[in-house]
Amino acid sequence: MPSIAFVQLVLFTLLCCVTPVHPKGFLMERGSGTHTTAIGLNKELRDAMSEAMGCGGHSTEEEVVAIKKDLQPIWRTLPKNGRGDRIERRSLRYLVYRYFNKKSSLLVRGFEPNRLVNQSSWGDEDILSQRVPAFVESVLESNHAQVHGFDFLDAVQMVVTLEQLIFDSESAILEAVYQNQRKHTTRSLSAAGLGQVLQEFMIRWMLNDDKEGIRMLLANRTLVDEIIPHWDQIDAFVHGQVSAISFQRQQTPASVTANVGHNVLSARFSYEDAHQAVGSIRTSFASFWESECAAMKAQLVEMDPLNTGRVPLSKFYGTGLDAEWRFGESEAYLRDLGALDETSSWRGKQVIIPNYIQGASNCIVSAEHYLVCCANECESMIAEIESAIGVPLARVSDILPLVGNMTSQTTVDHDDPPKLEGALVAQLEQIAESHSGMVPLHGRLFAQWLHYAFPHECVFPVKAGTAVALSPDRYGDNFIATKNEMKLHVTSNMDALNVSGMGREELQWMSQWSPDEELMADYAELQTSALSKSNVILGIVALFIVFSFLGVVKFSQRASTPGSQLDAKATHFV
Repeated sequence: MPSIAFVQLVLFTLLCCVTPVHPKGFLMERGSGTHTTAIGLNKELRDAMSEAMGCGGHSTEEEVVAIKKDLQPIWRTLPKNGRGDRIERRSLRYLVYRYFNKKSSLLVRGFEPNRLVNQSSWGDEDILSQRVPAFVESVLESNHAQVHGFDFLDAVQMVVTLEQLIFDSESAILEAVYQNQRKHTTRSLSAAGLGQVLQEFMIRWMLNDDKEGIRMLLANRTLVDEIIPHWDQIDAFVHGQVSAISFQRQQTPASVTANVGHNVLSARFSYEDAHQAVGSIRTSFASFWESECAAMKAQLVEMDPLNTGRVPLSKFYGTGLDAEWRFGESEAYLRDLGALDETSSWRGKQVIIPNYIQGASNCIVSAEHYLVCCANECESMIAEIESAIGVPLARVSDILPLVGNMTSQTTVDHDDPPKLEGALVAQLEQIAESHSGMVPLHGRLFAQWLHYAFPHECVFPVKAGTAVALSPDRYGDNFIATKNEMKLHVTSNMDALNVSGMGREELQWMSQWSPDEELMADYAELQTSALSKSNVILGIVALFIVFSFLGVVKFSQRASTPGSQLDAKATHFV
């Protein structure tokens, strides 16, 4: 039967929009035991959804099709709950995280993969709980949702809804800009006027909660270059958005623009145009900023000649002492970010390169409901594995040749496949042994294995609840190390150790390996099913052996019986 998970979402995100999406998910299912949930269309819920969602849904049919296409490969490899093609809440969160992380390097608050999820509560920090609390309480936390789970169209609608909520949440910043510049949202702007709006939006967007800093920069624009890194490039990026809207308008047929009140030849821009530019900035800003992330990574990789994915804290701070704003996070902050390895007796404390690069301290934007971070370079590798395997569980013999043919492309000159031998092969086989001979693709152990296969690209997966995704402004004043603290590490005795001639094994390069598994979903039914199939096969083989044995025994008995046909034939040939 179709499910009932997202009728409210459809009614309020898509009813007053042009997108003809018709989900048949959790919210549409009716039957015994679901009456209370199905009655969710009460006034309180309608009011909550209407207030939160409004009628400005901006997802087109083409965009929804694209979302489905992006989600399908991941969806196929997530274990289903046995009640149809449905996933549980942990998987739904993980699916949402992967989509936004892959699409625009967004980390939506409340959907962090290492975040502890209370089984009885959807969460208090995510955008759904904050902006649509009645929906979360009445639908997502209902017994029906927990028992039956969510189907594929529910997942698609979740992504559509979150995109709409994020899009709408930026309206507050945009409206503040219009008000500060004494511009009316009902009046059109020139290209210069739109540029002014977007410039101020960027300042407010990038500084977020720093109200004093925003006030200071708006009062004295000459300080912007000193406070925001590479402001000249950001300013050029903003003006590029204005040009992009103008170009797009010129490519739009006159019949279409006439229907929506636009003039193709007009050089004026509406509030909706400004909002469109803001959405485009959000989705493309990570790509624009990626050169900065690549430069940071290149510096760290240069300090890791043995390709362990780690840099001694002394070297990290040695570079930070001479840098303008990089590599200065405090030891405590690095630890809380999950970017500090303290397990090696040889190298002491080390910064884990991919964990640091993708950590919240390097997320250039820290908005109310999301972070814009450096691109996750491991995402393409995981996606390739998912596409090739196509199921939740994989054999070691399928994984090794697949991953062995991948390249990390750390630099232009470094395009070598991983060296899958020795400890790496043994660890993958151990993972399979602990899961009835198969490797779950969405577990902490496989993610850990991928980190050691691609130490500069794939993050080391810390245990759930042991790391935070807090940007410096939310972490507190001690997010930065003092110069004295940095100098103390630089001049520590650890540098006196001669490790230049030692190999990775001698330097305990896998000392952080942990055997503790944490699955992104419940694989129990899949593993039970796989085990049952194995038992059936073993049973058939056993029966075949038994019957074969009995046949041999009977054959032998007949052959040894005096006067048997075999004896007669034997006598005949003699």
